Amino acid sequence: MEEFEEGQQVDVVIGSFSKLGITVLVDEVTEGILYKNEVYQRLEEGQRLKAYVKKVREDGKLDISLQPIGFRNSITKFQVQILTALRAHNGFLPVTDKSEPDTIKYELGMSKKAFKNAIGGLYKNKVITLEENGIKLLEHTQE
Repeated sequence: MEEFEEGQQVDVVIGSFSKLGITVLVDEVTEGILYKNEVYQRLEEGQRLKAYVKKVREDGKLDISLQPIGFRNSITKFQVQILTALRAHNGFLPVTDKSEPDTIKYELGMSKKAFKNAIGGLYKNKVITLEENGIKLLEHTQE
């Protein structure tokens, strides 16, 4: 039996959908689950994706994540997503840390927590300004 480690990148095939989440076949050898509340994209049965081992459970089953595990990885990915969206919308997005989680999920494909962490980092690095009605890309960063 193959040994898996938390954080390890794996190949998954999307299986069946349930109330809890989506079963996946991991590296074609073992079963894992993607929890529904952690999925921010449309998935289809049979779809193949790169994913990450979030947790190895005592029963040998795996909790799987589509985002790299660990603060460092997810933040940079989400920051890039936000910057891409800002550039596509003339440097302004009408979402803030006060926006509804569903609005953020729909507009940007990420959780509110990931969004807040990402804009925090972008703001601290003086890449964006936080406006009352949204976030704005600072001029000098628009290539």
